[in-house]
This record gives sequence, structure tokens and C-alpha cells, in this order.
Amino acid sequence: MTIIEQILASHSGEVVRPGEILDVKIDVRLARDFGGANVVNNLKNHNLRISDPSTAWFTFDCNPTGSDQKYAANQQYCRMFARDNQIEVFDINAGIGTHLAIDKGLALPGGTLVSTDSHANILGAIGCFGQGMGDQDIAAAWAKGSVWFKVPESVKIVFTGKRNPGVYAKDVVLHLLQQFGANSLLGFSIEISGDAVDSFSLDERITISSMATEMGAIIILFSPSEQIISYCEKKSGKTAVSFQKTEDWEYKKIYTVDLSEIKPLCSMPGKPHDVKKVSETGYVKIDSVFVGSCTNGRMEDMRIVARILKGKKIAPGVVLKIVPSTNEVWQQCLDEGLLKIFSDAGALVGNAGCAGCAAGQVGQNGPGEVVVSTGNRNFAGKQGKGEVYLASPATSAASAVAGHLTTPDNLPEKPSVFKPGKKQYEAAKPEIQDEESKPEILEGRVWIIEKDNIDTDMIYHNRYLAITDLSEMGQYTFGNLQGWEDYAKKSEPGDILVVGKNFGSGSSRQQAVGCFMSLKNQAILARSFGAIYERNAINAAFPVLIYDDLSELNLKNKDIIRINLKSGEVTSLKNGKILKVQPFSEVQMKIYKRGGLLV
Repeated sequence: MTIIEQILASHSGEVVRPGEILDVKIDVRLARDFGGANVVNNLKNHNLRISDPSTAWFTFDCNPTGSDQKYAANQQYCRMFARDNQIEVFDINAGIGTHLAIDKGLALPGGTLVSTDSHANILGAIGCFGQGMGDQDIAAAWAKGSVWFKVPESVKIVFTGKRNPGVYAKDVVLHLLQQFGANSLLGFSIEISGDAVDSFSLDERITISSMATEMGAIIILFSPSEQIISYCEKKSGKTAVSFQKTEDWEYKKIYTVDLSEIKPLCSMPGKPHDVKKVSETGYVKIDSVFVGSCTNGRMEDMRIVARILKGKKIAPGVVLKIVPSTNEVWQQCLDEGLLKIFSDAGALVGNAGCAGCAAGQVGQNGPGEVVVSTGNRNFAGKQGKGEVYLASPATSAASAVAGHLTTPDNLPEKPSVFKPGKKQYEAAKPEIQDEESKPEILEGRVWIIEKDNIDTDMIYHNRYLAITDLSEMGQYTFGNLQGWEDYAKKSEPGDILVVGKNFGSGSSRQQAVGCFMSLKNQAILARSFGAIYERNAINAAFPVLIYDDLSELNLKNKDIIRINLKSGEVTSLKNGKILKVQPFSEVQMKIYKRGGLLV
């Protein structure tokens, strides 16, 4: 068995094969501040008790300052629940939950972890199966100690060659995004191997694993080195499980990546997988730089930035925002004198947390703002209305000093300065409706959105993540999807969406499903779904179906179609043509019939 198969087998008591659906025991169960309140609501509304409070934690990393009223209310709501149920809280002074799971010894190689964080697959850095899930999944895991999961197929990526000077782990994972895109490995487990892997530190492995979600993969797994096993065992006080190594592990495909061919890279605004060499982007004047996130907020990242900033000043008018991943990293920056270097250069240093990935936190940007960021996502609107280039900490720090996008080996004698200019911007806002029951055979008019990789920020923007009331969600549907900002106004109860590949990629937010339920939409047909999104929809009893080709139906917007969820037949009522799509699985039908995972 591959690494992921060994982990799932050991936590289900079964010999597993790709495609099988298992009940998987979960060792570590996390809920964050934006999803935590919904987890608590699900538990309370269904009279569920926590199976083992010692394996459940709250992590307040999205809004570690408590600066937003709704976040603050949700955090306090979770604190009160935690006190009543003897659950430990990593509060606003702790840092990013997935990093704490590693550094506090909660998770071990060979273990399992779930979180309301879509980057929980960061645990692949230590050879642990981590998965981001919606609040219903997490509530079920807290109540039962296990969740259902479909065993993914595995591919292997073999690293060969040696990295060139000035090439960092972020450049490596951006190269993977460039090569594989946002959905060619959709739903796969990726294993990284090769002699070159031994040189990758824990922090570097975290950077690479943290962007599995942006590739559409379930997880990027590293087989842990002796050093990493020792680190995890020391932090946890427990013995890690070792993986069996055989020559007959079966992979869907094996790829080779030559590290010596990689140059400093960046993602162009709006698409993490639209990657170019920094040297080929041309002159890009920047407004700000953000260093942090679960991808690049580790101590090694802070030291890289400090080496470049030492004795220098940030370019006039440019803002540099630095946010360590955990309080331990922040404290170590203080102890090593890095905070003084940052401050002397003119940077703003925030307290530990997710920062720019959460609305209202350090790292947001305004209309027209051009940003270089070490984050993992640069979806349009993710961190505001600006344009975000993703890059390594080294490229980001060098750009802050230069005033334009560049690398440390190409710093100018004088920084770029701003020239006068003016832009104006505007935004649109929609309205709301309620949920209705859904029959086994659906009939409704279609809306066809011929786009791939529609991410959850396009579906339901992160500025509304604090909303927990389903009735409030519909008005924000597609509010960040260009050309469809008015969808909530023109949508009617019973409508059905037909979309492209990888629909719902990105965040684990349940609201991206709830908004369609709020509008009383009936179903979504897609060529493929983001893995977390598909789970969230199934668990909410909202029909999602996968099609291969519907072109023969000759559908146009507002045509009426009929869908048989059981047989997978889709009928055009305009011309009577019938095509097959992937019908409901037994598990999906069972959850749908019950009215949801927690019913």
C-alpha cells in the first residue's frame, strides 16, 4: 500500500484500495474560529456529545486579534463551549492551528487530523494524513471520533537534481503548480520522494505540502526523515508509526521533477497555477508586500527575510507586513533580534496567525493595490480588491526593498518610486431566500457557467465567513465571480447550475454550499468538484453530480432539465434528449435521504 493507504488502513482496520469508502478514526480534531461556531451549533442542534475531548481543540488563528465583532462573538461562543466540555483552546495568542498541531506534538507521522482549515493537508509534511473539512464533518468527527472518507488514488513525484542558489521551497511548489495546474491531479494523494528530498527541512516540507489544495490534490505527503520523526516524538512524548517500505507500491502515475531546472518563480494575480519566472514578468511596480501565512510563516522564512532586510530600508511608499505562523516563531524572532531588523527596515509585524488569508487581518489590500505575498492563494478578492503575486520570502523581501517585483540578486541601486495616478472602483450587492426540501427527481431551469476552477472565494467571499445563519448567505452567492455578481438577484427557487472543472476549489467554508441552499437552488452539475466542496455538499444533502459531456443536450441558460439522482439520467425537456451523468453513490444517497450527515 502507498503511504496514504497505510495510514487509512491503520485507522479503519481494513486493507484498502483506491475508491473504497471507509470509516476513518481521527486522532486530532481541530475547529477554528470561523468554523468553530458552526461546529458547536451542529453539535448542540443535534444533541451530540464529544466522544473524546482530549483529542479535540479550538484554534483561533483566523482573527487572532479579535478585531472583528462577529469573529470575537464566535470565539467567545467557542470558549464557553470549551469550558463546559473540557476542550483545550489555542487562543488568539497561539498561532496557526495546523502548525501548532506539529509543533505542540498533537499530530504524529502515520496519524490522522481534520480541521475546518482547507490547508490541514499541511500535515503531509510530517507524513500525517491531514484534511480540511466543513463544519458538519468536523462536528461528526467530534461526536463519533471518525468520519467517512474515500481512498484516493496515489501518484508519486520524484525529485532529482540539486536546487540552484536562490531557489527556495516556495519556488519548488510553484513549479509543481506550473507543471500540474489546478486540477490535473484533482483528488489524488501525492507522494514526494527521491534522494533530493532528504535535504528538505521541516519548514520547507510545510511550504510544499501547504499548497496541495491549490493543486486540487487531497494531500502532498513526505515520508518523514529520522530528524522529523525525532522532532515529532520529542514534542509529543509518543512513538511515531513507521511506514512499510516495499517495491510494489502501486501508483497511478510517477513523475520526475529536476530541481536544478527551477528558477525563482511567482504566481500571476488571480491564479496560483499561472506561474512565471520572476525574471520574465517585466517591470511590476508594487504597493505592498506580505510575508506570512501557513505556507511561509516559519522561522526559516523569517531568517531569510531578515538577511535581505538587514541594513536596508523598505522602498518609499511601500508597506511590508510580516506575520509569524506561531507565537513561538514570534518569540524566537524577538530573541534573535529579527524583530529589530524588521522594525528598522520599516516593516509592520503582526501577532501570530493566518493574517492575510482571513478578512480584516494583516495583509488585506485595497482596490488597485499591487502586492507580493508569500501566501498560498491569490484568488481575485481573496485578500481585498488588489492584485496579488505569490512568491518566496526571498523574492518578497527583495521586492519590498526595490519597490518592484524582483529577486535578491537583482536589487537596484535606488528603489522604484511612485508616480501620480488615480483609479475609481465600485462593487455590487445582492439579496436572499430560504431552503426547501429536495425530491429524488429534480426539475428546474439551468444556468450555464462555462468556467473551470471557480474557487470558494468567487462563490462566497471570505469577508462573510462569520455568518452562521443560512438565511443570510444567499445574497452573497457569486458576489466575487466576474460576470455573475448579480446571480442572487436573477436566481429563482429550483434553479440548477452547470459548471466546469474543479468547481469549489480552495477553502473548506461550508457557506459556499449553504449560499445555494439559501437561494433554494436544487443542484450543481460539474465536470469535477474540489474535494472538500464535494464533501460539504454531500454532507449538507445538497445534490452535486459529475458529468463527462452534456454538449448533446444543447443547453442554453433558462432551459428546463430533469435529473434522476439515482439513475444519473439528465433529460432536456426542450428536445427530449437524455444523457447519463455519475449517479449518487450509496453513501451520498443515504445522507441525502436522511437530510444531512448529522440527522
